[in-house]
Formats: sequence, structure tokens, C-alpha cells
Amino acid sequence: MQEIQAAVVLEREGDFEINKYNINELQPREVLVEIKGVGICHTDLTARDQSYDVPLPMILGHEGSGIVKEIGNEVKNLEKGDHVVLTYGSCGTCRTCNEGTPQYCEQFYPLNFGGKRFESDEPAISTEDNSDEIHSHFFQQSSFANYAVATERNVIKVNKEAPLEILGPLGCGIQTGAGSVINSLHPHVGSSIAIFGTGSVGLSAVMAAKACGCDQIIAVDVNESRLELAKELGATHTINSQQTENVVDKVQEIIEGGVEYAVETSGIPAVFSQSLKALRLKGKVAVVGAPPMGETADMDVNEILVKGKQIVGVVEGDSIPSVFIPRLIQLYTDGKYPFDKLITKFDFSEINEAIDQMEDGKVIKPVLTFK
Repeated sequence: MQEIQAAVVLEREGDFEINKYNINELQPREVLVEIKGVGICHTDLTARDQSYDVPLPMILGHEGSGIVKEIGNEVKNLEKGDHVVLTYGSCGTCRTCNEGTPQYCEQFYPLNFGGKRFESDEPAISTEDNSDEIHSHFFQQSSFANYAVATERNVIKVNKEAPLEILGPLGCGIQTGAGSVINSLHPHVGSSIAIFGTGSVGLSAVMAAKACGCDQIIAVDVNESRLELAKELGATHTINSQQTENVVDKVQEIIEGGVEYAVETSGIPAVFSQSLKALRLKGKVAVVGAPPMGETADMDVNEILVKGKQIVGVVEGDSIPSVFIPRLIQLYTDGKYPFDKLITKFDFSEINEAIDQMEDGKVIKPVLTFK
């Protein structure tokens, strides 16, 4: 039995409390990972605030990276000592998993938000006296802890030369932004694209657009410092939507007729409508940002039908993590994908401060590290 320190949310919109817990015996296809770094993602906060229905109390965290310390007796592709990135959970047996699209797994919601292990109803985490139930396995990892239990399917082996502490966000936010461009839109060299929202997902999309050879990259946001970073990362134009009367007109002023591609990361329905209207004839928009449940966007069907526009929803960057995450690391190593510029490190004990700074817009991607 492994003792751990983990940050738990006890009640809706509550602070994270760091407590000691015990990890129970591994299941045959589970992996124990010593966490070296874990990113904080907007989805963690959505779960904390109960906008997504997750059971509480729960250990959140789903952008972990670390070192394999123990493996179950049926694990075949990992060994103790491997450096790994943790990503989303999938069942591996449903139709969509078998079609090579595990990000749309039929069991995606229960596996990633249900707070239970993949193959067992027995809790993985317990209090010292077993008096309280602590839910874990958020995204099949719950990596707001110095040790996490994951499954072989969502543990991705990576190059030991890569900077392990900061790799965790590749498992969700960064692969989502990068994949929305590389895997979902497939922009051709010399094409034009607009990225709506320049948080960690949007800026990841900006870097991916540059890596793909897009000639004109427009970043749209309300935060001037993030727009400046977008320029540094590859944006050729920026639009501050608070200072612009009509964003769509501005896009079409920069690129006559509109952009060929767009990525909507804000989750604001009105911004989605802007991203659709900013497309040229036969343009394509990837919808990445999730609005609150029940919110809808105004959309003229003729904008799609008559002009041949396409809308594609994107989960986890349409990525196969075992293939895509190592590719992103190689791009980083080659100097073509500097995602480290998005990251600010905090000690694990500073989790609530890190979240406050993230929500205030002072940092883009906080990563918690362990002593």
C-alpha cells in the first residue's frame, strides 16, 4: 500500500485541500506513476464547480507526467522507470475505439468523469482509517497527487531526454489545440487561419498553424498580453475583440473573403458564430471550446449550405495519444513547437494560488511540480 499526498475537492466551488491517502493494490492492467508535474486545465475547474457532474469529494488533475513505479501483472508495453505522459481514458473495445477514434469512446464520460476505476468497483484511493470515500480516476489518473493510478491505455511512454516536469499538458490542453489544427483541419501550406481565444489551447493551435506552414494566422482575444505572445509564437495578425467594433469585418479586411480555416476555443456561443461567419467560401471551423450545458449559438443554416462551410467538433485534438504526443515532443525538441513558453511552474502546495492566477489571466498554463 502506497501512501500519497493528494489535492482533493470536498465541495462545489471549494478550495483544494492537500491530504494524505493510501493507494490500494493495483488491478492487472493498471500502472502506478510517480507524478513529477501536472498541468491545471479549465476542465479541472469545471469539474470543481460542478458544471460537469462529477462525484465529490474527488481528486482531480488530468495532465500528469512522471515515472512508472509499478505495473499490474498484465501490463505489456510499459516498464518500471519509463518516463510517461498521462492522457484521457478510453475503453478500447467499443465501435469508435475500434475505428481508431478513442477520443469519441462510447464510455468517454463515465471513464473520465465518473470517478471510478476502469475494471473494478473497488476504490483505488482510501483514507487511513477507511472512514470516507474519496473518488479518483478523473480521466483515469487523478494526477493532483504525488502518485497516480492510471491504466496502460492512457499512459504514454516518452523520450527520457524530454523535460519531464512540463510534459503533462501535452496529454490534454496542448494536444487539443495542436490536434485541432494538425489532425482535424489539415491546413495546407500557405493557407489562412483564425484562432479565436488565446489561452493554452488557442496558443497551442497558433503554434501548430505555424508548424503546418499557414501563411496568415490571425489570433483573436481580449487579453493584449496574450495577443502579444501569440505574435511571438507565430500569429501574423492579432485582433483585440474588445477594441474592435466588428471582428468578422476585421478578419475579412485582413484577408479578403475570409479565412480558409478557424479554431474556436473560447466556448462562448457568440464567438462561435463569429468564427463561422469569418470563414471564406467552403471554409472549415474546428469547435474546441465547450460552452456551459444548455447554451446554444445563433447560426444561419444558409451560411453553411449556400457557402459550403463545414463545422467539425473536436475532442482531445482528434489525436491518438501514443502517436501524437511523441510527435509534439519531437517538434519541441526540433525548436518548432515551443510550448514551454505557455508554462509557469508552481510548487504542488501552491495549487490554489496557481488556480487564482490562472483564473485572473496572469498565467496561461500553470504546472504543479513536486519536491
